[in-house]
Amino acid sequence: MLDQRSVLIIDDESDLCQLLKSYLMRKNYDVHIAHTLEDGMNIVKTLHPSMVFLDNNLPDGIGWKLAPFLANEYPGMQINFVSAFDSQVPNMPPASKYTVIEKPISFVDLEQRVFGVA
Repeated sequence: MLDQRSVLIIDDESDLCQLLKSYLMRKNYDVHIAHTLEDGMNIVKTLHPSMVFLDNNLPDGIGWKLAPFLANEYPGMQINFVSAFDSQVPNMPPASKYTVIEKPISFVDLEQRVFGVA
């Protein structure tokens, strides 16, 4: 079962992670950060977050390649693809919930794409 108040940010940019964490904590989310795919997967396995912000280019691999596995293993998880480059979104399962957010991230974009606030 997914923890509905839990969010995981998997990104190697510390400043972006802290900015997102601060923003999400103001929305009453329990926020966790990982800077590598390996650390991120370890947190996912124990935490079962309802939402993941997943960077594409990470020190130990391509983050977006992990997304189809996450969508299949954790149905209902909101996967937010984050990248500074126009990258190809992997082939996602039909029922998966995902969005693409380009860096630099704006709070207006987050509100609209992630939280559905106009």
